Parts: sequence; C-alpha cells; structure tokens
Amino acid sequence: MKLEFIQATPDYAEVIGLLVVQLTQEICERTHAQHFDIDLEGTVQRCEALLSAGHYAAIIGWSDSIPVAVATIAETYALYAGGKIGVIQEFYVIPEFRCSGVGTLLIEQVRTYGQQRSWSCMELCTPPLPEFERTLSFYQHNGLIPVGGRKMRQNLATNG
Repeated sequence: MKLEFIQATPDYAEVIGLLVVQLTQEICERTHAQHFDIDLEGTVQRCEALLSAGHYAAIIGWSDSIPVAVATIAETYALYAGGKIGVIQEFYVIPEFRCSGVGTLLIEQVRTYGQQRSWSCMELCTPPLPEFERTLSFYQHNGLIPVGGRKMRQNLATNG
C-alpha cells in the first residue's frame, strides 16, 4: 500500500467534503441520533471558504489516487494550554483502511504540522461513547489523553 499525505488547498474542498459527510453519517448511524445536519454542497462551499481564508487546514491521505483519510484542523489560543493550540475538528479514515496504520500516520502528520507552528498541544473531541470506544482507544494509543468534560454546543446562526 503506497500512501501519500498532502496539505489540502481549496481545490480539494470537494474531496474533504465527501469524507467529512461520510464521517458525520457514520456517527449518526452508529449512535442512532441525528447529531449533524450537513449536506455535501454546503459542506464543500464552507470548506473552500475556510481554507481560502486561512482559518482552516486539512491533511488528506491518499492511497494511489483514492482519498482514504482526512484531518481538518483549526488553530486557536487557550490560556490553560499555554497559548497557541491546534484543534482537530474532523478526523476520518474510510472503513476499508482502518487498522492499517493510516490513522496513526495521519495523527503524526497533524502532530508535525502543529510542531512547525509552535502549538503547545493539540486537542480533539471524540464521537459519542460508548459506540466509539475503539476510537477513544486509538487516540490514546497515539498519545492523546482524555482531559474530561463534554463537548457542548449552542447554535447561533439563524436560518432565515
């Protein structure tokens, strides 16, 4: 298996959008709950805009010419973490490539990206548990540790 990782430009928004929609669909299917309400067209448009504005970065893993993994990243700041940090917003490896080392290589790509930008740490939120215990175990095996709490959200955008 030949793997290549690239830092995505806005030209890759559709590839990223497809993988992120697959991720959100899988989370909803496995938890039997509608956690997300996203569509491909809107996701691609948002991705292209965020990448173009420099507010967002993405690393895509390719096997031959097939996209098999993606990590989307935002940089922010937190006093508790010592300053500049990275937040992995979406992390996805297609099912056929799980347990093949692709996810570990993708985490390493994000880690290197963050070290080059002097992040004090990187953070992410796991999908709802217990359906994703293997995911939590994967992240822990790759050096991320649970720090407690739950992801909280309040929508501020109005639809109208």
